[in-house]
Amino acid sequence: MTFRPEPAYAHGTPTRTGILLVNLGTPDAPTTSAVKRYLKEFLSDPRVVEIPKLVWWIILNAIILPFRSPRSAQKYALVWGPDGSPLKVWTDKQAKLLRGSLGARGHDVSVAYAMRYGNPSIASVLDGLHAEGCDRILVLPMYPQYSAATTASTFDAIQTWCMSTRNVPAFRFVRSFHDDPGYIDALAQQVRSFRMKEAIALEPHRKLMMSFHGVPKRSLTMGDPYHCHCLKTARLVAERLGMQADDWVVSFQSRFGKAEWLQPYTTATLVALAKTVPTGVDVFCPGFPADCLETLEEIAMEGRQTFMDAGGKDYRYIPCLNDAPPWIASLATLAETHLQGWPTKSEAAEALRASRQRAVELGAAA
Repeated sequence: MTFRPEPAYAHGTPTRTGILLVNLGTPDAPTTSAVKRYLKEFLSDPRVVEIPKLVWWIILNAIILPFRSPRSAQKYALVWGPDGSPLKVWTDKQAKLLRGSLGARGHDVSVAYAMRYGNPSIASVLDGLHAEGCDRILVLPMYPQYSAATTASTFDAIQTWCMSTRNVPAFRFVRSFHDDPGYIDALAQQVRSFRMKEAIALEPHRKLMMSFHGVPKRSLTMGDPYHCHCLKTARLVAERLGMQADDWVVSFQSRFGKAEWLQPYTTATLVALAKTVPTGVDVFCPGFPADCLETLEEIAMEGRQTFMDAGGKDYRYIPCLNDAPPWIASLATLAETHLQGWPTKSEAAEALRASRQRAVELGAAA
């Protein structure tokens, strides 16, 4: 086996703790070639598509990539900003804000982000953290609800990097945070703040629709807890908002292929709500900590069109958590919980803590 080059090592070299945020991925540009490259990497992952490899290779290369890439590129172009992909922009900002929030709490840690598919790749970012001297790394997949197709695939990529690394760091992994109190509070506050800002009156029968990314139903029957995690997240958010059972509904979006996926489907649910809810619907995506193609184009644009075409009266899309302060604070607390026992305090913070402790002791002695 060939190992990657190791950073220069010297006895006594200070080590660091690092945090790696991992999101799903994004193409490098809203072009057919870039989207095709991204989709090929994404859809070639056996965690994502669980059908015989040879059969899927033919379908992917002969049908999916040639026809889906141009259509997806057009959709990406609708949400692409001056700084690039919204998912990349928000994830980058979340990593910077997380480091700042942890720094304010006295932690001196390196924080970086990577994409499972596309750039920056997990391997390249781990190389960077390794070069910084990080021999302890907390991996925080930005998937609140565990799924083999997302969370487990992230762990696979970490393992692949380790297999070609001689001096492997210590790793900790956040498996899920679907019911984390801080995360639930941040979601509830996002809904509450949006409705206050938009002056949305909570009329009787107005619905909050919580749309999660779908997965094939087969994954549920084979033991994936994703469906249960989504339902628990939605229930906890509704409870935190003081909602009654008739005030909210869960759906699953982004169905792909002809197989049955988790239901109810978001599109069908929107059509039904348009005919039965006289006041309107607010749509929120609790499974996406950052806005991306699936929220901005599929929900905010396509979802609106579907609802209005079916006779709906008022459709509001609630943005994802993005850089909301309650979310960043909860993310920092989540990281702190999983960092316990690792040295993360900066020398300055430790000196200040020791100074305050001495002051307290002197005051008590006097």
